[in-house]
Amino acid sequence: QVQLVESGGGSVQSGGSLRLSCALLRVTYSYDNYCMGWFRQYPGKEREGVAAVDRNYTKRYANSVKGRFTLSLDNAKNMLYLQMNSLKPEDTGMYYCARADYCSDSWFREDDYNLWGQGTQVTVSS
Repeated sequence: QVQLVESGGGSVQSGGSLRLSCALLRVTYSYDNYCMGWFRQYPGKEREGVAAVDRNYTKRYANSVKGRFTLSLDNAKNMLYLQMNSLKPEDTGMYYCARADYCSDSWFREDDYNLWGQGTQVTVSS
């Protein structure tokens, strides 16, 4: 069974950087199309899309992270990365890697995604 495993979370001060990684494990065939995304969740809130990329490397970002976060995809290694710079306290949350069959216009909604990792915590202190 295909599995997503995140890593790279931690605690940093405001203005700092972190790099999240997501490994796609037990892949047994090539996907014709897909959407790989990062979501974050605050306590008591629904998960919200942060960034997503499709097989054609077309990237999408939430307005709140544009210019600060960079998404990258290494298909050869089945790895997804999220470089987070200029972190703010409001970036604090549990970050999840997720996969959908394709990137729709609603890529930022968790309902589009059918495979999730276990999450990695990011804490930004002021």
